[in-house]
Amino acid sequence: MSNPINNAIVNETVAHNVYFEGKVQSLGLETEKGKATLGVMKKGTYVFSTSSPEKMIVISGSMKVKLADEYQVYNAQEEFDVVAGSSFEVSCDQDVAYLCYYG
Repeated sequence: MSNPINNAIVNETVAHNVYFEGKVQSLGLETEKGKATLGVMKKGTYVFSTSSPEKMIVISGSMKVKLADEYQVYNAQEEFDVVAGSSFEVSCDQDVAYLCYYG
């Protein structure tokens, strides 16, 4: 059986981010669109801060998001943008999977 990893070419790791006592976790990756994270959120309410613009895409489940003092529900395959230097609240009534692009 051959080793699928070519150690001479690749020496990278996947970033694993853990927030809110493990209830929100993500894996960092580089994509053709730039830096991104693929993550999950357990049922709950969370407040996130941004340092760069973010595009959040809901993969499965739904989340109620508060942006600029307005709430909106985003379901699977829907997306929203968050401006840099802001914060936003996310409320999940069920487990949610998401993809977030930065920059």
